[in-house]
Formats: sequence, structure tokens, C-alpha cells
Amino acid sequence: MNFKQLAFQYKKELLKNVLPFWLEKSQDKEFGGYFSCLDRDGSVYDTDKFVWLQGREVWMFAMLYNSLDRKQAWLDAAVQGGEFLKKYGHDGNYDFYFSLTRDGRPLVQPYNIFSNTFACMAFAQLAKATGSEEYAEIARRTFRRILERRSNPKGQWLKAYPGTRPMKDFALPMIICNMALEVEDIINDPELIERTIDESVHEIVDVFWQPQLGVIMENLAPDGSMVDCFEGRKVNPGHDLEAMWFLMNIGIRRNDKALIEKAVEISLSVIEYGWDKQYGGIFYFMDCKGHPTQELEWDQKLWWVHIESAIAMLKGYQLTGNRKCLEWFSKLNDYLW
Repeated sequence: MNFKQLAFQYKKELLKNVLPFWLEKSQDKEFGGYFSCLDRDGSVYDTDKFVWLQGREVWMFAMLYNSLDRKQAWLDAAVQGGEFLKKYGHDGNYDFYFSLTRDGRPLVQPYNIFSNTFACMAFAQLAKATGSEEYAEIARRTFRRILERRSNPKGQWLKAYPGTRPMKDFALPMIICNMALEVEDIINDPELIERTIDESVHEIVDVFWQPQLGVIMENLAPDGSMVDCFEGRKVNPGHDLEAMWFLMNIGIRRNDKALIEKAVEISLSVIEYGWDKQYGGIFYFMDCKGHPTQELEWDQKLWWVHIESAIAMLKGYQLTGNRKCLEWFSKLNDYLW
């Protein structure tokens, strides 16, 4: 495999195609923030602003400015999006709404804690890019609010009847692992960061990972037991593989070779489980007992799933030299392109 050629291919696609498209087409020059609902030609077909995606785009442009090239256009794009989020994105208690109108009026209540996580990471990167203490403080307050909410993430907006079938989800410890690494430089509380990472890694590796099935469950009972219902049997291979490269990054940070090896082991198990043996690609949702899923889109092959999986496989090979990771990356690369 020619890694130099592959690196050139990916970098060219990113810098010459993907980033210019979003830089030019997604920014709302009138109200601030970004349009996310774009057709392939860049035309806007819906002007509502989803806070997950606002935060991600702020993070993306700020991260690129911090890590790749200090282009003023990238910084300007990040700052204007951050200003929109700062002004309109949260309720004053640093709980971020799920969606807003084009001009920033709340559409959906802040029921979804992942709006907070993406905003937290966005303001952390923006603080690094600008040196702004204001942005850093927003990230700190949002981080602490996430930790306050995590035992009951939806709070008053929980639709499920309390007590009948309580469940906890895999997505929260997964994203908190990533978020903790993103914000540790500005939190100024190493003990809190380490404790948060420890708790999240434990949940992922010792609770949600089911070695007898070879998969990570999306939802479990609060005591870690499996629940035999649609949500309780759900497997999301893309989520699992995304989480594994988060764990690899934690392993790098802590020089924890055992954690890296465990993440690679889980990655290889999950991708084997989730790969469509007939048509190729990774299924969006699966049922751990092989039953039909509740989600009608279960067999769609989403772009993000395959990108996250490619990262996990390439990083796994880079860190351990495991040839199976390289073989899977090659297969994913062929499928993607």
C-alpha cells in the first residue's frame, strides 16, 4: 500500500474540495452561524440551524487553524460561528438547544446533552485559536454542566415513563472520552479530567463491550445487564469503531499499551460483525440477536460510519502493526473511493 499516494489523495480531497465547499456555501453571512442543509451544488434547502452541526463546524475550522494551517479564513469562519452559538445557542445555564431558527430563536428545547458536548469542544478549540478567556470559560461551564447532567441526560424532557424500563446509553461515555481530551488544556483540573476519563473507559470496556457477542451494545440497564427489546438489542457498528479510536488516543496519552490492544481487539471484532458480506460496507444498525431492527434505515451505508471505521483501522495498524487492521483499511478505502 502506497501511503504517500493515499495521504496525497485524502489531503487533496479535503483541502481542494470538501473545505472550500463548506467555507463558501455553509456560512450565513446575514445572521451568522452555518447552513447545514445543502444540496450537492451548495444551494440551501432548509435554513434551520442544528446545534450539533453548528458546534462541529466551529470545532472543525478552529481545529484546522490550530493544527494544520493558520489561514485567516478558517479562523474567521470559526469565530463567526462561535459568536452565533454564544449569543443564541444556550438557555443561560449552558444547556444548548437542539435546533434554532435561522436568526437564532430556539426551536427545540435543550433536551439533548450532545448539543452541549459539541459546543464544549467547539469553544475549547476556539479558545486555543483566539486566546479568548471568554470562550474558554464557556467551554469550562459547559463541561461541568455535562458532568452534572450525565446521570439523567434528558432530565425533564425524558419521554420514557420513569422506572418501567430504565436504560443508559453507550454514546455518552463514548463522547465524554473524546471531549475530555479536547478540553483538558483549559479545564485546569487534572484530577477531574483523569477521573472522568477513568469512568468513561470503564463504562466502554467493562460494561458496554460484550465479548461473548463480539459487539458493543448501544443501550443497557443501569446495572449493566442486557435488556431484551428493540433499544436493548441495538448495535451501532459505526459508533463502536469511532469510540475505539478515541480509546486509542487515550492509550497514547497514558502510554497504556494494553488499552490500545484492547481497542484494536474490539475494533476488529465489531467491523467483522458489521460488514455486509454480500454488498460490502458497514450496516448502520443491527440487532444482536439477528432480529429486524426498529430503524428502517438499518441497512443504509452512511459516510460517517466508514470514515470513523477507516480511522480506527489505520490508527490501529499504526500503533500495533496488526496486519488485520491494514487489510480492513484497504477494504474500507476501496469501498469509500
